[in-house]
Amino acid sequence: MSLLIVVPTYNERDSLPLLIPGLRDTVPDAHILVVDDNSLDGTGALADEMAARDSAIQVLHRTTKDGIGRAYIAGLTWGLERGYQRLIQMDADLSHDPQYLPAMLEASGAYDLVLGSRYVPGGGTLNWGWGRRVLSRGGSLYARTILALPIRDLTGGFKCWRRTVLEDIDLATVRSNGYSFQIEMTYRALLGGHSVTEIPIVFADRIEGHSKMSKRIVVEAMGMVWKLRAQASAIRARKQAPVRSPR
Repeated sequence: MSLLIVVPTYNERDSLPLLIPGLRDTVPDAHILVVDDNSLDGTGALADEMAARDSAIQVLHRTTKDGIGRAYIAGLTWGLERGYQRLIQMDADLSHDPQYLPAMLEASGAYDLVLGSRYVPGGGTLNWGWGRRVLSRGGSLYARTILALPIRDLTGGFKCWRRTVLEDIDLATVRSNGYSFQIEMTYRALLGGHSVTEIPIVFADRIEGHSKMSKRIVVEAMGMVWKLRAQASAIRARKQAPVRSPR
């Protein structure tokens, strides 16, 4: 009951059968929670079939699709309620490679929050057009500047949490969604004085389906950044933890 991997899904029937075996091979002692938002393609039913064959897999069915942030909140809350000490969040579309999990877990022995980062030395992206690269890098730089944070990749969703950080954040009070959700969660961890580090990952664009990233999502995140800055004192203490770069 020490490690839970939270994987939100919506219409991921093609990628889930590839992801789950990769997780089981890379971190065989971990438990996996699939959080399905009532997928139209039968992803939830497929996850149930996989769970019936493997006791390490659980499925949380949600009746509506209201954003990846809400799905992560539901999954992380589920894990906290069941006593998991470390919780990993990652996408189901194969953009987050399980090969990075051992390094993230090793780093979590020294840090409260470990971020899989595209924008530290050794990290990067694959199969992205220039427009998406500009949106992602620009959005992260914008948030870093407004919030005065040293984190290079604020919008990434590949993270390893210690439960104490999530308890301190108080998940029930998080209101952001999408890219702004990723920014708010990391910001709250830093405001609470928790140690954060980034390790390099290469983020590969999904092969099946379509990316959920859009200009509208980025614009929403840009507005949320100012709200977070204004509410900083109410979210957590003003102390900011030091962030050390990976060696």
